[in-house]
Amino acid sequence: MSRAFIFPGQGSQAVGMGKELAENFATAREVFQEVDEALGQKLTKLMWEGPAEDLQLTENAQPAIMAVSLAVARTLEKEGNFKLADKAKFVAGHSLGEYSALAAAGAFTLADTARILKLRGQAMQRAVPVGQGAMAVLLGLEFDAAAEVAKEAAQDEVCQAANDNGGGQVVVSGAKAAVERAIEIAKTKGAKRSMLLPVSAPFHCALMQPAADEMAKALEGLAITAPSVALVANVTASRVADADTIRKLLVEQVTGMVRWRESVLYMEAQGVTAYIELGAGKALAGMVKRIATEPKLASVGTPADVETFLSSL
Repeated sequence: MSRAFIFPGQGSQAVGMGKELAENFATAREVFQEVDEALGQKLTKLMWEGPAEDLQLTENAQPAIMAVSLAVARTLEKEGNFKLADKAKFVAGHSLGEYSALAAAGAFTLADTARILKLRGQAMQRAVPVGQGAMAVLLGLEFDAAAEVAKEAAQDEVCQAANDNGGGQVVVSGAKAAVERAIEIAKTKGAKRSMLLPVSAPFHCALMQPAADEMAKALEGLAITAPSVALVANVTASRVADADTIRKLLVEQVTGMVRWRESVLYMEAQGVTAYIELGAGKALAGMVKRIATEPKLASVGTPADVETFLSSL
């Protein structure tokens, strides 16, 4: 069986995330403690006790989601007595999940990943004043049709496809008025449903260029080594294992589209038959189910999930 380990992005955060893992596994506790120390912040207290509105802030949600994914990954390695590279053909992550994937594959240290994601969240929030940007999901339109909707809605403003999640689910991002126009236009093009997403900034579009510039400077000074497992990158939907290329693509990812549908199709074409989602929630497994041909799926985020997955190996 050829596996890919996949890592969730923003939106999978929830108060209580990772708490059971920490209560049951010393390895998970060590991950959370290291993230807290790297940030100089009691992020775990926020993750486990809330308030939810503070956890949802981009600068908190991004390192928190990564921390749970890494706690799961390291717990599996410790409890199963294996290295990720022994069990995975690829790693891939959705947006910020790409950083989790790289950290799990040893390209970044855990502390560096926590700090760079905190900065990434802050940079993304600074790039566009609150209320000026928006994102919306268009359901029931395939990618080409959704991209045309975004183009028509732009009208000299920014509106572009931000996430191609597969199965007729495309997220558009840009100026608030343009995104609202896209919702109305999508209705006339056969979309089943379209709605604004509860996000504080328009990610993965040209309005994020100031954040991309900040990330370019931050990543320039970050130590990156070749990952032990090849990454399928968001912006190219293909394999990458070279540290310098990874650095370049992570900058492009800030304004570029998350090509998740194409990434899954690429992995399938390379022989992947099983997709293991590591971290909070089950969103990615749901996406993969809509894209791949009869994939074997597992979402591992709780102690029970860890036990079930390890017993399946």
